[in-house]
Amino acid sequence: MRIDSHQHFWKYNAVRHSWITDEMSVLKRDFMPENLEAELKANGIDATIAVQADQSEEETLFLLQLAGRNTTIAGVVGWIDLCSPGAAKRMKFFAQFEKLRGFRHLVQDEPDDRFLVRDDFVRGIACLRHFGFTYDILIYPEQMPAAVELVAKFPEQRFVIDHIAKPEIKTKSRSGWAVLMQNIAAHPNVYCKLSGLVTEADWAHWKKEDFWPYLDIVFDAFGPGRLMFGSDWPVCLLAGSYQQVVEIIEEYLQDCQADIKEKIFGGNAAEFYRLKMARHGSAA
Repeated sequence: MRIDSHQHFWKYNAVRHSWITDEMSVLKRDFMPENLEAELKANGIDATIAVQADQSEEETLFLLQLAGRNTTIAGVVGWIDLCSPGAAKRMKFFAQFEKLRGFRHLVQDEPDDRFLVRDDFVRGIACLRHFGFTYDILIYPEQMPAAVELVAKFPEQRFVIDHIAKPEIKTKSRSGWAVLMQNIAAHPNVYCKLSGLVTEADWAHWKKEDFWPYLDIVFDAFGPGRLMFGSDWPVCLLAGSYQQVVEIIEEYLQDCQADIKEKIFGGNAAEFYRLKMARHGSAA
């Protein structure tokens, strides 16, 4: 079972998706399950995790509706206001949806680099474990010190770092980021997604070898049991095709044993998100 642990769907709206700038015009259209189906088949991907791109409960319900109609969507990472005093009540509401596996907040867009350890946000994170929900950490390297503090507060909570915390691959910068990744990986409740690499590189001129030093660091830090492939489709289309993104990780893993490849291309995601994989394939 091959799983893409990180992709998005949306019906394009210029206001809601204002983060899509003119240089990202390739993303200014609808991206729905039927647009992804051929890519999944061509690359032998059986199932995906659909992740929120808009900070609204409407987005969470939209993804859950798609998951209800498409069995290739094995899980959903949605959004609720984790800073709200009513966060636990909203978790209780969303707990009725079997495919809702966890939540995410666009922390990368928060001006406060210590947003993750704000009292109100920490209060929301503290409620997740009771409902069995995961949390996806979306940050830039400068926000990582706060992330390290957060995961240390909740050793029983399952966390995953999205996009290897977005190092500056384009400028080949990695020293400070590498130390922080080692620090956060020291917490065994934290996983990491091998996703979002091409969009942190030079969109037009990247080479697969540009990513090897970064992949070396996360493999050394997390080991093969806490890493998972993610395409970040359709955002990846800014810099590469779905197949190219898959091939980066496949080529990096080419000399690894089969069981390691199986973990990174599915097993670890299934374990982290506690996926029920009895059914798969695309709904008619």
